[in-house]
Amino acid sequence: MHMADALVSAAVGGSFWALSGGALAGCSRRLRRDEDERRVPLMGVLGAFVFAVQMVNFAIPGTGSSGHLVGTLLLSALLGPPAAVLVMGSVLLVQALFFADGGLLAFGCNLFNMGILPALVAYPLVFRPLDRRGHPAAGAILGAVAALQLGALAVVLETVLSGLTGLPFRPFLLAMLPIHLPIGLAEGLATALLLRFLRRARPELAAVRPEPAGRPLLALVLGAAVLTAGMLSWAASSRPDGLEWSVSRVAPAGADAPDGAVHRFAARLQRRTSVLPEYALPGTEPAGPAASRRGTSLSGLLGGAATLGLVAGAGWLITRGRRILRARPEA
Repeated sequence: MHMADALVSAAVGGSFWALSGGALAGCSRRLRRDEDERRVPLMGVLGAFVFAVQMVNFAIPGTGSSGHLVGTLLLSALLGPPAAVLVMGSVLLVQALFFADGGLLAFGCNLFNMGILPALVAYPLVFRPLDRRGHPAAGAILGAVAALQLGALAVVLETVLSGLTGLPFRPFLLAMLPIHLPIGLAEGLATALLLRFLRRARPELAAVRPEPAGRPLLALVLGAAVLTAGMLSWAASSRPDGLEWSVSRVAPAGADAPDGAVHRFAARLQRRTSVLPEYALPGTEPAGPAASRRGTSLSGLLGGAATLGLVAGAGWLITRGRRILRARPEA
């Protein structure tokens, strides 16, 4: 569901930058009140894991499309919604800046669709009530389906409101919602299995305010991130994802790419910051599949490391910020 800048007008993109930025600031304030930086390492390794997992697209049988897990519901269950929004914002920023995956102008939309809606709507309204009643698997599946459906609806509304593509609302909606249903089911099942495993290994993760993770759990999650990014990403499907597939089915012929000043600036900036665009080495196609796998592995490992560093740095600054501000007058 990574939206490209071509789908988003400057007005819609700017509005969602402001909306998502406000939500991110609110989540940061809630994390600052926590003042427990011992959870920051788990935030970092889970960010690296989610980055890696999002690289693994799986084919949706009978459709010609593919999808990938989002991970925000899992983050919310393990870290709480405020930390989940921060981690997802970091994942999406690394993807957009360094790998040209999702537009910079559309960053606010992508954070809203993939971070805020799952963490601040689907998690508290669907997952958490069922989890408290002893039905974590049902909560994970229904919560993930709700999150994906809300995100797909938001993509349609943001695109139609932007008015750049000429995509008709009803056909676009009827393409987006059904194709994201199996993706939501897969996300829910994966989330349920991962939560079951992690909570059995570390029962304290099932608490409302889980205890900080120990080194064995951190090493396990980091190892899973490295394995997923370095090797499992080779098996990613090359089919278009649910959004690309939906757009291709209903897009009018001859639609032009937007060419406004804001779009040109965002595209220019993204070209300058992209290290490995689309997770590939330069000249991957002519060089063959081996080079393609090398580019994918390198992208996954570098992106995971960048996400870990960004999440850990941001988390440490936020959780330590209050203490630093309190110490200033005494200096």
